[in-house]
Amino acid sequence: MPKRIVIIGGGAGGTITANLLARNLYRQLVSGHVVINMITDKAEHVYQPGFLYVVFDKVRPDEIVRKQKEILDQNINLFVDPAVKIDKENKIVRTQSGKEFPYDFLVIATGSRIVPEDIPGLKEGGHWFYDMEGAKKLRQALKDFSGGRIAITVGVPHKCPVAPLEMTFMLYEYFKQKEMLDKVELFYTYPINRLHSLEPVANWAVPEFEKKGIKSETFFNMEEIDAEKKVVRSMEGSELNYDLLITVPPHKGAPVIADSGFGKDGWIPTNKKTLHNEGSDDVYVVGDTTNLPISKAGSTAHFESHIVAERISSEITEGFSETEYDGKVICFVETSFDEATYIWFNYKTPPTPVPPSKMIHWMKLGYNRLYWLSAKGIL
Repeated sequence: MPKRIVIIGGGAGGTITANLLARNLYRQLVSGHVVINMITDKAEHVYQPGFLYVVFDKVRPDEIVRKQKEILDQNINLFVDPAVKIDKENKIVRTQSGKEFPYDFLVIATGSRIVPEDIPGLKEGGHWFYDMEGAKKLRQALKDFSGGRIAITVGVPHKCPVAPLEMTFMLYEYFKQKEMLDKVELFYTYPINRLHSLEPVANWAVPEFEKKGIKSETFFNMEEIDAEKKVVRSMEGSELNYDLLITVPPHKGAPVIADSGFGKDGWIPTNKKTLHNEGSDDVYVVGDTTNLPISKAGSTAHFESHIVAERISSEITEGFSETEYDGKVICFVETSFDEATYIWFNYKTPPTPVPPSKMIHWMKLGYNRLYWLSAKGIL
């Protein structure tokens, strides 16, 4: 009987993990001693950080989309058939079509999804850039915008924590280039008592906002949007008028997670070092799906994928693994259309933003282009 590895989710975490496993276990796959099955709900793979650039016409939408089959190793079996139930007791994944996939090792990489419907009025009164449709609509809204207040509001929890700051800085640059800064007010809000969840990043952002005249309000949690009056009301009792509302909608995990009893709202209790589902030795969790106290970001999924692939490969070939995740995350932060900074941190080391530069901006653009090699497990 071959060792059966099932991966649920075809985003960055699931894809990188699958390709690394296929490389590490090539001989076992070819000989039939190992089988890797990927279950996903989409036939296409999207580089989600690219949505930010779609908004500002810096990339075409088709540049950030590939067929999932094209970026998977040929020895991986791909099933575009959403998982609807994970039977942990019997070690089986069931899909929408009724298929059953037994596993010896399970990797859950189901990611996160926006739920704008959780905030009354958000779908009617707000824009966002966390999916392709939203990015395109916002792109057009910016082209049509003639002036007034642009409010940037942030729901929790959400992935890519630096994206709200990037959007704000790039909006400033966008209207600067259009010679409209005298007609536009940028007003940024954040749910806690600073401009970002990471204190060093928040402290760095304050003078950057001041230099650009960007206004802000903290302790602002969206409660409802009055689309007709163009007002955002917060749980704290304040009201914010807007002419254009750009939001980061709150996120939840995939329905299959909660439906299978793995975790509330789709977040799975995860061992911070081994990346096992707590209480399990054959179920791993990668990327946004974890409940770990680190950023839900692409680089997080990337680094975790290497750990999980190494652990499973070693367990199959040697019977044990001691590889552990240290919480490493790296995030580039665009501060204009031609400058950026970056932060890196782990469980023990806090982030320290470096001065923005053109070189870092081009590093980020370079990684954007090289992402497909990363997804294939080459970088």
